[in-house]
Amino acid sequence: MLTVLKRSVAQGPKELTSPNVESDRRKNGIDLVDSFVSADSGTVCINLGDAGAMAYTQSRQPLFTPRSFRAVDDMFCIFEGVLDNVAVLRQRYGLNKSANEVSIVIEAYRTLRDRGPYPADQVIRELSGKFAFVLYDSTSQAFFTALDADGSVPFFWGTSADGCLVLSDDPNFLKEGCRKSFAPFPRGCFFSTSGGLQSFEQPLHKLMPMPRVDSKGQMCGANFKVDVSAKRHASMPRVGSEANWANAF
Repeated sequence: MLTVLKRSVAQGPKELTSPNVESDRRKNGIDLVDSFVSADSGTVCINLGDAGAMAYTQSRQPLFTPRSFRAVDDMFCIFEGVLDNVAVLRQRYGLNKSANEVSIVIEAYRTLRDRGPYPADQVIRELSGKFAFVLYDSTSQAFFTALDADGSVPFFWGTSADGCLVLSDDPNFLKEGCRKSFAPFPRGCFFSTSGGLQSFEQPLHKLMPMPRVDSKGQMCGANFKVDVSAKRHASMPRVGSEANWANAF
């Protein structure tokens, strides 16, 4: 799967971009999309307008972490993996027995966006299993992505030559397109348009970049890990008309 988002929607951490950008020959975001689509005739590409694009294919997917896509009410989501507690989550969100993992993620996001009673990190922790997903809400122009606590699904992110945020389950594709400006997406974390990168396992603590070098000793996009010595500043939860999750995170 592939998601390419322009800076107006999602700005990744600055440490994700290698300091060697002048010589790394990265591709532009649109070129990455074109390369991904042309590699497989069965690729489905979703044009997100000025926000960017999403693409996926049913081929070349892991046997035990299948890939699925759904679009509902201007929300677009690609999910890869398997949830262990689908029945419980269907009941929680009032979904019918045919609802699969990608439908559950969309409904969980919708609940949070429309003044849900729980913080985002708690809702993601309730997703038990192996998963990585990307979701774009064109109504609020909000992006949301997460990876399970064990990093069970291969998931990577990087930056393109024109500053787009790029996410994929194919490290070789990102290595070719983003060169040294890519890294594994941090496990147990989520990233959103307005809230940036956060840990859902340890939501009270900040994440700090860890320098990463390749076999030649050159700086690459940074890894991120929880800094147990630094806490995030907690704010009072919003209520009423301002309690929109898409703006709060």
